[in-house]
Amino acid sequence: MNVSVAWEGVYPALLTPFTADDQLDLPLFEKNLHAQLDAGVHGFIIGGSLGEASTLLNHEKIDLLQSALAVCESNVPVLVNIAEQATKQAVACAQEAEAAGADGLMLLPPMRYPADARETVTFFKTVAQETALPIMIYNNPYDYKIMTTVAMFDELAKLPNIQAVKESTRDLTNITRMRNAFGDRFKLMGGVDTLALEALLLGCDGWVGGLVDAFPQETMAIYELAKAGQVADALEIYRWFMPLLELDIHPKLVQYIKLAAQATGIGSEYVRAPRLPLIGTEREQVLNVINTALAKRPTTEKLMSYK
Repeated sequence: MNVSVAWEGVYPALLTPFTADDQLDLPLFEKNLHAQLDAGVHGFIIGGSLGEASTLLNHEKIDLLQSALAVCESNVPVLVNIAEQATKQAVACAQEAEAAGADGLMLLPPMRYPADARETVTFFKTVAQETALPIMIYNNPYDYKIMTTVAMFDELAKLPNIQAVKESTRDLTNITRMRNAFGDRFKLMGGVDTLALEALLLGCDGWVGGLVDAFPQETMAIYELAKAGQVADALEIYRWFMPLLELDIHPKLVQYIKLAAQATGIGSEYVRAPRLPLIGTEREQVLNVINTALAKRPTTEKLMSYK
């Protein structure tokens, strides 16, 4: 039975842990899930950019999904990311995820081909019409070179299962444009870690996070404080967090955030080729950011006092 997706709160874009011999590390994956559930996250997204979607085999995505569903025990929704080049592949992946028990989907525009507005809307509509699952559109023109505009969302609003948007345009005014155009028709989830507090204060319903994979308690504290109107307290943690959050907006965000999750004991730095683990000066620089933050990390007692 599917869990209802509220599209509110913190949804980690999960890392995919690998072993030294390039197999899925499901025990470590489950350890991370438990740490995030203990912190109070509201849902999970499997196989996104941080999850190394481009290198995962379809059966591996299903293995991750089934592992997450077993850990979550229907307490929070588990979503699968759809990032494919061909429409029929996207439909097949959506249907496979639905059959395997996914509670919802995050849907990217066509990969590699820079589709125009008509093609992009047709792509989204076709996938949505072939599944009953609720869908969040990932709007990230910065990385994927396709902007889903207000006019395009006006067309997508006709499909009831297209329900939410991961707002990653890096243009905070787009949150207000979407609210002015659609009110509450679409739930909005901030998708850029370095703009997360701003997005929440401007009216986003939730936060699809990256550094939450390494720092779930801190992420949850910012979200809860922002929603409670305790902006000064949220800002104090956010300012501490910012050097770490900036790891999320680098081309090597996967390697950087995996190194952070390893440092906090809930991940490893193994990645899948063509990515390679960090070495030399670059690794030292990232570790310096992580270790400097860890030395000044808010105490668990302080974070718990916000609940």
